[in-house]
Amino acid sequence: MNVRRLIPAAALAGAVALGATTLTACSGASAAGGNTDGKLALTASFYPMQFLAERIGKEHVAVTTLTKPGVEPHDLEITPKQTGRLGESDVILYLKTLQPAVDKAVAQSGVKNVVDAGTLTALEAHAASGHDDHDHAAEGEEHDHDHGGAGKDPHVWLDPAKYAEIAKGVGAALGEADPAHAADYEKNTATLVTELGSLDTEFKDGLKNTASKTFITTHAAFGYLAERYGLDQEGISGIDPESEPSPARMKDLQGVAAKDKVTTVFFETLAGDKTANALAKDTGLKTDVLDPLEGITDKSQGADYFEVMRSNLKNLQKALGAK
Repeated sequence: MNVRRLIPAAALAGAVALGATTLTACSGASAAGGNTDGKLALTASFYPMQFLAERIGKEHVAVTTLTKPGVEPHDLEITPKQTGRLGESDVILYLKTLQPAVDKAVAQSGVKNVVDAGTLTALEAHAASGHDDHDHAAEGEEHDHDHGGAGKDPHVWLDPAKYAEIAKGVGAALGEADPAHAADYEKNTATLVTELGSLDTEFKDGLKNTASKTFITTHAAFGYLAERYGLDQEGISGIDPESEPSPARMKDLQGVAAKDKVTTVFFETLAGDKTANALAKDTGLKTDVLDPLEGITDKSQGADYFEVMRSNLKNLQKALGAK
């Protein structure tokens, strides 16, 4: 299991082990020329990393993202040109195993200041089903939630408490890479962590009293969220939200829906509602959005992480019969 590595302010000038790469101090002037106007040139792999970089770095960083809005992060392919540009970064912030193409490009980039968010909190393994008595054999191997990280689920940002742990590590890492602005990074991190703590409380209070604890979703990305708030996730298609569920899995979910008083099948905006509609049609259930927040588009139910997470909470409360 990965162990959280947090760096107190007094130790920001020391060496920090982040994943397999060691961060080295940087004045903010990129030796590779990727920096503009004296800002730290930071490349984020996808939206949750971009959000942290922008909220913590603010005016001191120039943030670019490898995954453009509307692109499903798991399917991202990176061109040699993009890999070359990646090498001009002062800092790279990514989540290892979520995007194999990014992992490869980062390894080839030669950038010294690399932050793997997965090393900043404990990653866990989550099955597609949250029920202990569930027949996983009926699902088939495609429902094993393994992104190449020894079965560890990378979707930690959907748990506000774990996302806060990552934010602390990112703030410390930016202070290490850019000591001149370490105090600002520390202050911005503290503000963000407080906001994430408030969001965590909203979820706890909002999902404390519900008629059902089970939710069905096309993308089994909500294991951390379910664990944090005492819910049971039933993923239709494991890591691939657009794959067709097997007849056995459909039958299994029909039984779960009846037993646990499920009212809604959730789908995500980036992948569409094809699979959710297929199950809803057979079970007479409704469909709604539960966004894994892997990207923000004009179809998202909110303009940023906090707005979309609060929309997720509202949709879960409605589906689960919150009192």
